[in-house]
Amino acid sequence: MEPERVKFLQEITIEMPQEAVRAYGDNTTAEIAVSNGNISVTSAFHKVPVEDKKVLFGLESTVGGLYSYGPDDFPPYVACVFAKTYQDGSTGWVGLPKGIFMRPNISSKTKEDSVEFQNEEITAEFMDRDVEGFDNPKSVLFGVDKKGETASRDAIFQAIFGKAYPGSSVPAGV
Repeated sequence: MEPERVKFLQEITIEMPQEAVRAYGDNTTAEIAVSNGNISVTSAFHKVPVEDKKVLFGLESTVGGLYSYGPDDFPPYVACVFAKTYQDGSTGWVGLPKGIFMRPNISSKTKEDSVEFQNEEITAEFMDRDVEGFDNPKSVLFGVDKKGETASRDAIFQAIFGKAYPGSSVPAGV
């Protein structure tokens, strides 16, 4: 399956919790280790297109265009890449190799005197996966390209999807 772009992303937060765990002896700290928590992603979209919802949440749909949430929904594993554009024109790339999205809450508000757009928020949980080039499994990859460059973008797409950036005729790393 080819990577697909989900349009209208407004904001994204990746939570990568860590906790210091202390071992004590002789009434003092003998050692400190780091305990890593689960990687979670919260994304706000202007609106998630219906076709993307069907894929991300594993929704069933009818020929007549209805789609549904139910107890037998099993979202598929997905991989994600997103870009952050910096003031100097450089681009930061973030890749998440394997996770699942969970169905969103639905909220609405009555029409008022002026137009007010509401966004859709969706969450996902990601896990470690073996990624070529690294000795140990990874859950998040990062790269930065200077303005006009694409080496990190191409490397992230190759590492996450095993394919070149869509529209690129040269495989990453060549």
